[in-house]
Amino acid sequence: MATPASAYKDRQFIAVIGDEDSVTGLLLAGVGHITDPPDAQKNFLVCDGKTEKSTIEQAFHKFTQERKDIGIVLINQHLAEVIREAVDKFQDPFPAVLEIPSKDHPYDPEKDSVLRRVRRLFGE
Repeated sequence: MATPASAYKDRQFIAVIGDEDSVTGLLLAGVGHITDPPDAQKNFLVCDGKTEKSTIEQAFHKFTQERKDIGIVLINQHLAEVIREAVDKFQDPFPAVLEIPSKDHPYDPEKDSVLRRVRRLFGE
């Protein structure tokens, strides 16, 4: 069954949850956006070693549940590991949640929630 166009027609932005280098690179590529005031919201979160789990979870929830203009959420895999329960629990088709590597943390396909779902689908 196809997803109705109303589910994705207004989803025009990419959100990023990542380390400083990843977010900076994606912002330089043009994915940054801040909504109009008075409730100006960014579509990115820069995390470091001091960023609390609750802050990452709140941003993930905001990008996946509250904001209806986000079509893709890119999250560094090491940060997705911090909130793995929330990432694995999110099953909606929109926005798509994709785990990406960072400079300091290599990509591990065994931890990727999307690849795990695909493997289950094919009975692996």
